[in-house]
Amino acid sequence: MFLSKLTKLPFTGADVDIKGVTEDSRKVQPGFLFIATPGLKQDGREFIDDAIKKGAVAILVPEDTPDTPVTTFKTSDVRHETCVLASTFYPKQPQTILAVTGTSGKTSTAQFTREIAQALGHSSASIGTFGVVDAWGTHYGALTTPDAITTHRLLDECANKGVTHVAIETSNFGIELKRLDCVKFKAGAFTNLSRDHLDYHETMEAYFEAKRGLFSNLLPADGAAVLNADVPEFRPLSETAKARGLRIISYGKKAKDLRLLDARLDDGSQILSLEVFGKKMDVALPVMGSFQAWNALCAAGLVIGGGEDAEKTIQAIGKVSVVPGRLQFIGLSKNGGEVYVDYAHKPDALENVLRAMRSHVTASGGKLGVIFGCGGNRDKGKRPMMGDIAQRLADWVIVTDDNPRYEDAGTIRAEILAGCVDKTNVREIGDRGAAIREGIGKLDTKDAVIIAGKGHEPGQIVRDKVLPFDDAEEARKVIGQ
Repeated sequence: MFLSKLTKLPFTGADVDIKGVTEDSRKVQPGFLFIATPGLKQDGREFIDDAIKKGAVAILVPEDTPDTPVTTFKTSDVRHETCVLASTFYPKQPQTILAVTGTSGKTSTAQFTREIAQALGHSSASIGTFGVVDAWGTHYGALTTPDAITTHRLLDECANKGVTHVAIETSNFGIELKRLDCVKFKAGAFTNLSRDHLDYHETMEAYFEAKRGLFSNLLPADGAAVLNADVPEFRPLSETAKARGLRIISYGKKAKDLRLLDARLDDGSQILSLEVFGKKMDVALPVMGSFQAWNALCAAGLVIGGGEDAEKTIQAIGKVSVVPGRLQFIGLSKNGGEVYVDYAHKPDALENVLRAMRSHVTASGGKLGVIFGCGGNRDKGKRPMMGDIAQRLADWVIVTDDNPRYEDAGTIRAEILAGCVDKTNVREIGDRGAAIREGIGKLDTKDAVIIAGKGHEPGQIVRDKVLPFDDAEEARKVIGQ
């Protein structure tokens, strides 16, 4: 595609044929357009010479940048223009694109949305923490919201496969860094807000404003806002949605649209009693964890917001499945204790999963244990908070390593332990494999343990290396022994 067809911006130099578009100079090939994006850690302009040496024939730069030796064009907003270029180079999008944002629950909600849409007869996919998941399999990815070019390439590929419905996890970074500016959403949802990413945003107010951007900027005027009525953010988000003319679909115990009246356990499922736009309905949710009821209703709201019949959508909740690494049952220990793996790596997520399992374990007369750590080079303030939550809600705790990255692992564990007022039933075992063996070995009949923090992740990040490590596989090894 020639540059004159790709952008409306004026450029200096020849109208070159663009073979590919990238913000990463390492991915440049002959005939590529290189976008020199000022980044959070590095400025893309530092790599212009390297990109040209690799064959870049055109460069997009901020407007205060000198011309380069090849065709050059400039803009005051590189991030937005990147979305425009990406959506032009990869022009196809599925007809129904649904977004979910919030601190916790995005991955579960995206999977449930995909499965509900699939159950209603649509070719569906989800894009997020697991990469791209569709009827053809799972293609692993590393970011909750990929960069703009990758996002549009994936949407184009989905559309070419015949996918009509896509659920996208939209992170605060994806919204604030304008990775989704040209995605044609039909509905967007909000799950909840709790402490996270304060190493970047610094304040909860700034963090919330990034999330609110989905409703204030990204959804079209005829779109739908699916909002959790049980969280304090419901009111300001409703005001934003009303100001934009968005259709509001509320969900939760305080909701008027998808109202949760009751949830009771029934042989590994939850029977949800609902009031759906005024009509009473019951549906079996085949997933453990009371918090998953909210995620399922959120997903249903998105599908309804995308144009589907409400009653049929609610009935399709019964077709969803367990999300890998989200309160995932792994097996029984030699003494009959239950072993679960969960991705909870934030205070509210850890509290939710422990409270959900507490009611399950208490009913059977057992004890609840938790094995967890905290990631390095991330918000340090949540470490003692998580130590306090674990010590209060579990009968015993093992503090171990998570992804220490470039921090000293022992220091991270010490900061977690500082939040444990009563250390009577708290142990510190740095080696995560040893911690898992110790924890499973403690289980008796009717007991349960949650191995928290890493969920589906297949590796442990230590400095600049990703060491193979899978909580579920480690737990299965111990159970097998």
